[in-house]
Amino acid sequence: MRTAEFDYDLPPELIAQHPAERRDASRLLVVERLAKRLAHRQFADLADCLKSGDLLVVNNSRVMPARVRGQKDGDGARVEILLTEQHSPGRWWCMLRPGKRIHNGTRIQLHNLKGTPTDYWMTAIDKNETGKYLLQLPDSADVFQLLSEIGETPLPPYIERNPADTMTDRERYQTVYAKQEGSVAAPTAGLHFTGPFLDNLKAMGIGVAEVTLHVGPGTFQPVECDTIEDHPMHEEWFEISAEAAQAINETKRAGRRIVAVGTTSMRVLESATDENGDIAPQQDRTDIFIHPPHDFRVVDALLTNFHLPKSTLLMLVSAFAEPGGAAGHDLVMQAYAEAIENRYRFFSYGDAMFLH
Repeated sequence: MRTAEFDYDLPPELIAQHPAERRDASRLLVVERLAKRLAHRQFADLADCLKSGDLLVVNNSRVMPARVRGQKDGDGARVEILLTEQHSPGRWWCMLRPGKRIHNGTRIQLHNLKGTPTDYWMTAIDKNETGKYLLQLPDSADVFQLLSEIGETPLPPYIERNPADTMTDRERYQTVYAKQEGSVAAPTAGLHFTGPFLDNLKAMGIGVAEVTLHVGPGTFQPVECDTIEDHPMHEEWFEISAEAAQAINETKRAGRRIVAVGTTSMRVLESATDENGDIAPQQDRTDIFIHPPHDFRVVDALLTNFHLPKSTLLMLVSAFAEPGGAAGHDLVMQAYAEAIENRYRFFSYGDAMFLH
């Protein structure tokens, strides 16, 4: 596949190179952008790539057990529901499978984790142009309490594990700093960190600032348009606290590096930075689509995992490999080729890449 002037397809054999579980140790491919040099390291060696005064910006969004199952009122047909975003209290935009024959007014009785019908019902009240349904919960239902009782962790579709361990996945598929519930996919670059490792980095004089971006299902949507600009980018809610904004601005003014931990943190920072390079505390939504060429206003280094072929995330990494230019695409494709040759693990529970 070619998108605009660049080819973002990848060899099919890498699809098999992803673990179904988190591991204690990961590998790290270090990409020196200016020198166009690659180095194979262990993730623990990230400390050697960082400097006192650097600021890690992490996404503290927490993955919801957002997948529930049920059956339609009347014919009893089974339905899988993925809650993707709150529209208003008691109303959520959802993806349904199968979605056919779901109309306004259709009622769905929810099942518990054992597959037994519960007293909870959801009602379809609208459908948007992207195919998502707006579902109404009972007025008395606390959605987060409901999901804690009957929801499954929505692991990425390429993770095939049987049987699924729903309760264990609720903690395994989270970063150690996850706090704000609202994502349907983990900000996976952060899965490599442990509490002790972060403490060691802080002891080295490296700061950590937390932002929030609730990751939606569009993160897995491939680009299928011949022209990049025609791709309908998903929109996601984010928040930057006054404390985080102050830490980011002070780090930049001191001439030190902002290190985005993951593409979600990158999207927050590049969306929120004004023309002077400053960031203000805010809550907003972003549909920013970063692809070559792109001038980065605040981020100096990026920690990320290895991404799906044809994905917007792969394009973001290519843009960052050469800010403002186009040659970063070739450097990233070279890095991916070496990763495949050296049997790096790809995707959510895979290995990492550090670009600086």
